[in-house]
Formats: sequence, structure tokens, C-alpha cells
Amino acid sequence: MRIGIFSDIHANLEALEAILRLYDRLDLDYLACLGDVVGYGAQPDECCDLVRQHADVTVLGNHDAAVCGRMDYSYYRAAAREALDWHASVLSSDNMAWLEGLPYRATLGDLAFCHGSPLDLEAFEYIFVLDQMRDVVAAHEAQAAVTFIGHSHLCKSFSFDARDAEEVLKTRFSLAADRKYIVTVGSVGQPRDYDTRACCGVFDTDARSFEYHRVPYDIESAARKIFEADLSVAFGKRLFLGV
Repeated sequence: MRIGIFSDIHANLEALEAILRLYDRLDLDYLACLGDVVGYGAQPDECCDLVRQHADVTVLGNHDAAVCGRMDYSYYRAAAREALDWHASVLSSDNMAWLEGLPYRATLGDLAFCHGSPLDLEAFEYIFVLDQMRDVVAAHEAQAAVTFIGHSHLCKSFSFDARDAEEVLKTRFSLAADRKYIVTVGSVGQPRDYDTRACCGVFDTDARSFEYHRVPYDIESAARKIFEADLSVAFGKRLFLGV
């Protein structure tokens, strides 16, 4: 089975459409969305519609949880809070109900899908440096063989056993049978690794291999919609920088 895994769309319709076109060409068997369909961008409703249409499973991200009232976001920066408030005002009732019902975690065989760290799903903690893997290593026995996450908007992967963790510094790699893995799949709609292209991943269960894919999209159009909406212009400007 070949699985397309994507995360952190953040209401960027142009980037999402580009990723879905790639996945269509690759003729995949299953699509998993790791959350944050909304937040920051100009088209939350349209992005929810597309994810609901194409993804076989979607898990809850922190921005999804915030916009539908499942978490407190009063501590977010003002611009992010205002974007979430605006998203809540434009989402259809069907899409709002869909977000309200999303699970924090999903599984497929020995694979797990969640938005942030698998250790405390509702806390949405980050994992993007080795130090943050310490507690995952300590909880080795309870972890899935491979856990796919988003949240950091970075392409970061780690292998681990009951003793230690190692960063996997490859854009395509095979997974060892005697190690477990945390794989962060990057961001579709707001990459933060100084590469402006939309990012997603593909996992082959037979070959036990994972590959990152980068896809160019119409950044100018996505940014212009942000500039024209009731949103911070910074959310549009950062698309041109990949930060």
C-alpha cells in the first residue's frame, strides 16, 4: 500500500490543490491528513471541503481544535487569534461539525497518525529536535512502529528504540525493522524550512520507505487572497519566504 500523508494546510487552497494533483498522478491507495486544515489562510471552508472529499482519515490539529471550540487559544498571538475568529465566522455548519468530530489520533495497521507529539495528544507538543525525543524513547513500548505527525511545519524524522533516538537526515529513506519512527511530514500550506514549495510525504508499506515531496504552487494567488481578506498581511508575506 502507498499512503499519501499531508499536514498543516492552513486554509491555503492553491497549495492543497497542488498536493492533491501530485497524489492523483502517483495513484496512491490511501490519504491521511494530519490536521490544521484551518488557521492563517484565506480559504478554510474550501480546504475543509477538499480534505473531506479526498482524505481517507483526518486527525485534529490545534488550529482545528481552536476554531471549533475544543481548546483555549487565548494565549495565541493576536493575529492568529483573529484569523481563527474569522475562520469560525466563514466556515459552513457542516465543516464546523466535521472539525468538532475529528479524532486526536488514528491508526492503520502498525502506523499511527496524529498532529503533534503522540505522548499527550491534547497538548499538541512539538517534536523537531532530538531533545524532544527523550520522553518518546522512555515510552518506547507504547509507541506505534511508525507515527506520522505535523505541527512544526518542518521535514524532521527520527528513529528510536528503548535506549536512544537518532535524526534521519534524508528526504527518502527505508525504515529498519528493529527501530521505531516519528516522521514529521512538513506543511502543505505554510512551510517553515525556507523552501516555499508545498510539502507532503508518501509511505510505502511494502517497501517500508518514506519520501518527502515538494510541489510548487501559485503563491501569489494564495497571498493575494490573504491580503484581501480580514487577515494579517504577515500570513501572506511569509509564504514568499518559507518561514
